[in-house]
Amino acid sequence: MNQQMYDLCKWAKDTALNNGATDCRARMTRRRFVEIRYRDHKPEVVKEATTRGLNLNIYIGGKFSSQNTPDLRKDALESFIKKAVENTGFIEDDPYRSLPDPKYYEGRTEMDLQLSDPEHGNITAEQRHKVAKTIEQVSLDKAGDKVISVEAGMNDSEWEEVILTSNGFKGAMQTTDHWAGASVTIADEGDRKPNGYFWAGARSFEDMPSVKTIGEEAAARTLDLLGAKKIKTESLPVIIENRVAGNVLWGFLSGLYGNNIQQKRSFLADKKGKVVAGKLFTIKDDPFIKKGFGSRLYDGDGFPARKRTIVSEGRIEEFLIDWYYSRKLECEPTTGGMSNLIIPPGDKSPEALMKDLGRGIHITGFIGGNSNSATGDFSIGIIGKLFENGVPVQSVAEMNIADNHLNFWNKLSAIGNDPWKYGSWLTPSLVFDDVLVAGM
Repeated sequence: MNQQMYDLCKWAKDTALNNGATDCRARMTRRRFVEIRYRDHKPEVVKEATTRGLNLNIYIGGKFSSQNTPDLRKDALESFIKKAVENTGFIEDDPYRSLPDPKYYEGRTEMDLQLSDPEHGNITAEQRHKVAKTIEQVSLDKAGDKVISVEAGMNDSEWEEVILTSNGFKGAMQTTDHWAGASVTIADEGDRKPNGYFWAGARSFEDMPSVKTIGEEAAARTLDLLGAKKIKTESLPVIIENRVAGNVLWGFLSGLYGNNIQQKRSFLADKKGKVVAGKLFTIKDDPFIKKGFGSRLYDGDGFPARKRTIVSEGRIEEFLIDWYYSRKLECEPTTGGMSNLIIPPGDKSPEALMKDLGRGIHITGFIGGNSNSATGDFSIGIIGKLFENGVPVQSVAEMNIADNHLNFWNKLSAIGNDPWKYGSWLTPSLVFDDVLVAGM
């Protein structure tokens, strides 16, 4: 734990209490961010910034406010805290606002999740520029004479926090992340200018994919968009690619959150313990994956992180309910948000799944769309590839799928062996049968 940050949090917490707060949560964060972007073989963006800030959650009986400041000089902070406590006194009472019962802080797992790269500070400006320049050149070479422009870049950051509460919680976290990728625009028929991208990241710089892989993937994904057009409206199987599966999954998950349940905006509010989807649909939450983008030892309330099964073979096992909404709903809290979301993978590659299906659409991207958390209805535009006899034959675009989540997830018929690696949602490719795809 950063002792300087701890000392400042403790001082701020005590100052708030001494000035009339009933309870206080103090959180200090620090982030250093570096970004390099290249276009036309020259730097377009060169940015470095370090930010620090203090957040105070102040409680005076049932009155609550959350206050932020980047000014960490003690004389300025003292004035800020006094004013923050004073202003909180004018806020209307909310009887559900409080720090969690300290019993919920107990049982935290202590382990090294390897979220911070010890070599991060040794990355040089020359290395960052070389990554961006090389990815740009690889993308240009791969895209060939179709290319209009390539923007390539790398960014990385280091981040840490310290949290203290007046009722006994103490937490600290330190992470690094590294990202690199490119956005490619190419010329197509008429005045069409398809744009594709690929970005990949890792906690440690040494775990990043090669710049060749990143640059070629960005160009290849864009070239796959050439000649995209609508096909006739029909019902057929679809495979949703691993990296974009979350665009549809998010609409389902929205029904699990305590705020939507309490505010009667959840289509799943009465579905706990009930089967709402096909047997293949299982969602797990694992906060203990080493180097995971969502890994953590505690959540936003300070509750110890633990592995959970949210949906098991189509049956809803848990809702996502933080401390505040647990009080409103008069139920036990779980957690306010997921860490590393996992849909257990199957044993077949997307290519093998295409062969099994024969004909269908491989969805590789979504455009726009909306999902109603109260009803479960959703509609979203798609791009991808039509495949025949298991082989991609035509790029498709300007098409749409619409359904209700309570119907759609019952159509899940197969799962790929390719969980997405570059994010906190480790979703594999997902196959759905008999999906109505609207086109011409």
